[in-house]
Amino acid sequence: MTAQPAPNPLEALLTRARSGLPLGELMSAANTLQQQGQLEAAALLYETWVAHCQSAAHKPVALFNWGTVLGSLRRHEAAEAAYRQALALKPDFAQARLNLAHQFEHLGRSEDALATWREVYEGAAQMDCIGADPLDLQLHALNNSARLLEQLKRYDESERLMVRSLQLRSTQGDVIQHYVHIRQKQCEWPVHQAFGAVSANQLLVHTSLLAMLSHSDDPALQLLTAQRFVLEKVARYAGRPYHQLHGPKTREGRVRIGYLSGDLCMHAVGLLTAELYELHDRSRFEVLAYDWSREDGTAQRARLQRGFDRMLSLHGLDDETAARRIAADGVDVLVDLQGLTSGARPGILVHRPAPVQVSYLGLPATSGVPGIDFMLADRYVMQGDYLRFCSERPIYIGPCYQVSDRQRAMGATPTRAQYGLPPDAFVYAVFNNNHKISEAVYAGWLRVLQQVPGSVLWLLADNRWAEAHLRAAAVAAGIATERLIFAPRVSPADYLARFQLADLVLDTFPYNAGTTASDCLWAGTPIVTLSGRSYISRMCGSLLTAVGLPDLITQTQADYEQLAVAIGRNPARAASYKRYLAEQGRASALFDVPAIVRDIERQFAHLSAQARAGQPLQPLD
Repeated sequence: MTAQPAPNPLEALLTRARSGLPLGELMSAANTLQQQGQLEAAALLYETWVAHCQSAAHKPVALFNWGTVLGSLRRHEAAEAAYRQALALKPDFAQARLNLAHQFEHLGRSEDALATWREVYEGAAQMDCIGADPLDLQLHALNNSARLLEQLKRYDESERLMVRSLQLRSTQGDVIQHYVHIRQKQCEWPVHQAFGAVSANQLLVHTSLLAMLSHSDDPALQLLTAQRFVLEKVARYAGRPYHQLHGPKTREGRVRIGYLSGDLCMHAVGLLTAELYELHDRSRFEVLAYDWSREDGTAQRARLQRGFDRMLSLHGLDDETAARRIAADGVDVLVDLQGLTSGARPGILVHRPAPVQVSYLGLPATSGVPGIDFMLADRYVMQGDYLRFCSERPIYIGPCYQVSDRQRAMGATPTRAQYGLPPDAFVYAVFNNNHKISEAVYAGWLRVLQQVPGSVLWLLADNRWAEAHLRAAAVAAGIATERLIFAPRVSPADYLARFQLADLVLDTFPYNAGTTASDCLWAGTPIVTLSGRSYISRMCGSLLTAVGLPDLITQTQADYEQLAVAIGRNPARAASYKRYLAEQGRASALFDVPAIVRDIERQFAHLSAQARAGQPLQPLD
């Protein structure tokens, strides 16, 4: 007797879909397929049902669900078509209009997305919201519009929509977070501006960690901000570490280092770390990247890819699957280069895919993420009293924590005329991002200008609202706006070269310059900094110590201003610092990248040996 082939469950479903499967059963079957990861099968099931459906009343819901599955498959044009069909049958279908806007955004049609969301937030009360609260859908449209406008750098429009959203519901912590940071980006002071039912306490409590690092040097506030984010946003995992569950039973051979990042491209982290990967001793270490960076097509991205033994993409993998993959690879030391910065994936680390997990560079502060046990640091940025505010233990390397790239290209030296700088003025420069400029520090810069006649302040031109607010503050302080000069964004090589036109760089506080400080010292221009209590407010001081210019570090705002004035009144002093940097800067410990890499390797080899032996982890002194 010939065995009959097993029935194909999907084919059976498709047959029923062609012959009038009830909508409820269709949705249940499609949901089951989705939960099993069979998105293509779910899409095919909806497509088949829609093609044979005779009920105009039920068809819009099926089209909506089909569009949702197509969107998950990143088939955005097909999803757009499905939503358009749903709206042709039911023009007041609010959720279909919301999701149609999301497809427009994915397709790069920003104006279409904004216009479609506007239809919802202006008219949700008159639409059919099919079981949802019209206010929830209105807020969804407002908040996504504000988010996209912020990405498009249309900050004033974005802020207005955030305010409107918060006036409708004042308890939206995520919206408050963006409201605070967008005011920082525009230098719109006071940043924590209460309004309506949004209180000063809410503004502080919902400030993001990045924004808090620019706002306060209090390490307790920074820790609490990180912990709140982890509590609200990072999924808990209480099981056995994945490196025990899914990793090799024994780890042998070369120490395997995995770098975890979405910034291995034309980004500050990507620019600083290229030589780190290249200089690892391949006889002792295997170097892997676990990457979800954007493919920006730059030479820097290509160089970073070449710097690893293998670059493994985590695009499309959820955190648990990514953690299982890292564990299966037998990574000894996993280095997280993002912390809680934009695009970070702390959910991977909570599963503990490696026996040694370390934070480095991307977040110069505590993350509060369970699973990150250590942070690479030096004894300047991570002093004893600061340790009680950090969930990570320090791994000290020295004399400076920061690697850099000695191969970074510098463009031709420009002239002051090219950038509109007066030929004989003393030029103070600040090329840090605008969100790092606090009201108190900017007031100090204006006081410096008042005491150094003819001097100018050369700032990064990031957005027109920040420029307008900075100019207005200068006028209020009695400083002519001609003394503020804004530098456009240029290529990395030209950006490095133009540091040479400045006499002295002024650092921001409490969010010190990191990459920017390395760049200006590499280019041969001195920087004055104010060191505080936290890692991030001591970064520049660490670099200045390693380069041999600790006398440019101050401890109070008054001393910071006094030193900037003293150098501005004595241009020969600035010139002497430039001579020192030209003659000895690049030969200093700051730019001895091979030595820094060997120090990192020494610590990683030691910790890896302890982990392989099942011993408690204790870094070297």
